[in-house]
Amino acid sequence: MLWPSTLIGAGAGFAIASIPGALLGALIGQVMDRRLQLHSWAHVRERLGGKPVLRDDELLFVMLGRLAKSDGRVVDGHIQQAQQEMRRLDLSEPAQQRAIAAFNRGKAGQDHLRGNLQRLKRQPHAAEGVLRACWRMIWADGKATRQERELVLLWGKWLGWTPAKVQALGTDYDPKRKPLASSSGTYQEAMRLLGVAANTEPAQIKRAYRRLISRHHPDKLLGSGASPSQVCEATERTRELHQAYAVVRQRRDF
Repeated sequence: MLWPSTLIGAGAGFAIASIPGALLGALIGQVMDRRLQLHSWAHVRERLGGKPVLRDDELLFVMLGRLAKSDGRVVDGHIQQAQQEMRRLDLSEPAQQRAIAAFNRGKAGQDHLRGNLQRLKRQPHAAEGVLRACWRMIWADGKATRQERELVLLWGKWLGWTPAKVQALGTDYDPKRKPLASSSGTYQEAMRLLGVAANTEPAQIKRAYRRLISRHHPDKLLGSGASPSQVCEATERTRELHQAYAVVRQRRDF
C-alpha cells in the first residue's frame, strides 16, 4: 500500500531533522493519508483536481455509466440494469439519487478511476462484486463490445485481477451460455448445491451461500501450489454457486 503523504512527510522530516524528523513527518503524513483517504499518487492528483472521493456505491455507478456509454449510446437495457443494481443493493432514496448522479457522471467518461479502484483492491469480495456488476451491465444489451471488454479488463487489472480471471467471471452472464435456470428441476438442484431446504429462512440461505463461496473461491488457491485444473474446478464450482443462489433468490423473491 502506497501512502503518499506518509512518504512526503518522512522525506521532508528527514531533510529537516534527520531520522527523528523523518519519524515525526511520517506519523503526521499517515494521519493525513487516513483522514483524506489517499492511497496512491493517482488519488492525490484526483484530490488536487478538486474532485471529491467517490463512495463505493458511487464508484460502482460511475463505472456502470461509463460502460453503458462506451459504445456511443445508452439504451433502455442499460437504464433497466442500473435500476436493477440499485434494487440489488437495496439503496435508500438518497443513495439512489447519488447512484443516478454517479451513473450520469460516468457517461461523461471524465473520471480517473485508478486510485479509487486501487483502494477497493484491499476488499476482494467487494472488488468481485463490482466486476460482476460491470459484466451484468455489459451484457444488458445482449452483446459485449470490444470497448466494454477493454474497460472491464483494465479495471480488473487495477483491482489486482488477471485478464483470465476477469474474462472467466464474464462467462457467468453471457446469454449464449445455457444458464442453470433453464434446466429441469432447477430450484431443487439449486437448493441441493447450497445445502438448504424449501423452508430455510432467507438470512440462513445468504449465510450458507457466503460460507460456500468463501470455501470454494479460486482466490483461496492462490499461492498454494494448486494445479491449473484445480483452479478451473474451483472457478466452475463458484460459478455454479452464484447461479444456484440467483435461482433461489428469484424463486423466493428476496
